[in-house]
Amino acid sequence: MTERRKEQRKNLMAYTQVFDLYGGYLLGYLGDLSLLGAMVIGDKSIAENAEVTLAIELPEMKNIDASRITLPARAAWVRPDISPEFVNIGFEFKEVTPEQKEIINAIIASYEFRRDTPKHPTDK
Repeated sequence: MTERRKEQRKNLMAYTQVFDLYGGYLLGYLGDLSLLGAMVIGDKSIAENAEVTLAIELPEMKNIDASRITLPARAAWVRPDISPEFVNIGFEFKEVTPEQKEIINAIIASYEFRRDTPKHPTDK
């Protein structure tokens, strides 16, 4: 399958709940995030192209007072997770304000899962 993302998403290490704001239920947990969209890992499917307002509960971060960010989004794709009891939902954000961009960048900076190779001292 051809990759169509315009921006690389960052895998996160924070336990971040994502709700359907107006449906009032937990969609799942944030798996990855970018300024353009997010992947949510949950136990309930959603129809592709469904439009929802996501309510992302924010982890504690320096210099960010907000505890939740709400974003209108479209379910761009839905796929089974590697664990059969879960589903992955790819959301495309429909509108992101400058303040929300700042919060998303702070989440990524604070909680991105980095796959850097550790630097070990060389043996002499």
